[in-house]
Amino acid sequence: MRCYLHAFLLCVVFTFLTFLYVFSQLASTLEDRDQRRVRDDAIPDSSHHFSRKTPGLSGLRDREGGPDRCKSLSVSYWKPYYWRLPADVCGVNCLLESSLSERTASVVKGHERSHLAVVACGPRLEETLTMLKSALLFSKKPLHFYVFAEDELHDSFRSALEVWLKTFRLKFTFTIYPITFPKENALVWLKTFRLKFTFTIYPITFPKENALEWKRLFKPCASQRLFLPLILKEVDSLLYVDTDIIFLQPVEDIWALLFQFNSSHLAAMAPEHEEPRIGWYNRFARHPYHGNTGINSGVMLMNLTRFREKLFKNDMAAVPLKWEEILMPLLQKYKLNITWGDQDLLNIIFHHNPESLYVFSCQWNYRPDHCIYGSNCQQAEQEGVFILHGNRGVYHNDKQPAFRAVYEAIKEFPFGENMETSLLHPLEASLQTTTHTYCGRAGHLFTKRLKQSIKSVQQQDKLP
Repeated sequence: MRCYLHAFLLCVVFTFLTFLYVFSQLASTLEDRDQRRVRDDAIPDSSHHFSRKTPGLSGLRDREGGPDRCKSLSVSYWKPYYWRLPADVCGVNCLLESSLSERTASVVKGHERSHLAVVACGPRLEETLTMLKSALLFSKKPLHFYVFAEDELHDSFRSALEVWLKTFRLKFTFTIYPITFPKENALVWLKTFRLKFTFTIYPITFPKENALEWKRLFKPCASQRLFLPLILKEVDSLLYVDTDIIFLQPVEDIWALLFQFNSSHLAAMAPEHEEPRIGWYNRFARHPYHGNTGINSGVMLMNLTRFREKLFKNDMAAVPLKWEEILMPLLQKYKLNITWGDQDLLNIIFHHNPESLYVFSCQWNYRPDHCIYGSNCQQAEQEGVFILHGNRGVYHNDKQPAFRAVYEAIKEFPFGENMETSLLHPLEASLQTTTHTYCGRAGHLFTKRLKQSIKSVQQQDKLP
């Protein structure tokens, strides 16, 4: 009799669990359907950010009303052991409600904004403004600039960008936001304008305990890019570029590569070298690196949401680590073996997590190494250079006059003039004087895509 009773009880429990499972699945299905309806109404063609192929824009809704201090994109939500926003700024529920409510931001797909970040320290003001100018000249869709700069550069950036606003006759708003890290009472200036481009200027921030060590890593402040996923908590996707970048075609073209990400990709970069015989990492590196020749981080497309959520495999711990957990141990282990600072750390990370990196071609990050010993970027030979990267200071010396010619042409071009007669033709004339160098002989690759970009902008300007 007891055996029958046990069997009966097991059947009852099993039946109860079955009903519970069916009910939970039904509830989950209804919830997912409701969430999809909300997302479809808000952001077309988007999926949950964990497996997202399309770039997200959470936290960047254009507001017609007054500023929302808690949910503004200028407020950074770090892990509690880094810093915490004070309650008088955001309220007690700030950390809990910061992300989800903004994820349904309303965006018109045809005017989707590209998000561009740059870090400027020392004498990089002019170079950074020239890069931003090139992005603005050729892009047909709205942009948002995130400028991370030392305090003494803030006024200069602000003044220059406001002149551009007047040129484009755009309306803008600005709000001063407090920030509690790295020092109390620091200010973040937010300036938002809703048409062609917007910009936000941030202070340089590193973890308190090791701020000086991070700042001195390689170039001044270059390692700031490692902390972008932790600082810009309300931003889903971002294009980071070095200050010595020149766009030769619209920013939205490289932004579109986010749509090619699979469910594992969280960043996209170009190889450091195309030709292993002149590669640096495969010949000299004393640490792990990605692929055959390493990667170059001067142009880095990032899904920040996935950076924040992924557990990274590593050679330091028995378990995978979160992004904020891996950076300092990685630096401590390899700081005596790295040469190129944060780029080396990224190479180490993606050596252990190659499935997370989307590798794009050299035409998206074209450097002197691609032409100094003869052309070795096959994609640029076919389609032209998309993004020019003048590393090694070539914009400011005579070692690679072809690169300097492009930089000077963009820098000197006055807004409002005809780009064909005031930009393209003078540049072509300057490049003709550089044919004594290997890169000068590849000058036609610099203007091939530029011509198409100018033509496209001119056609758009003719539209009513």
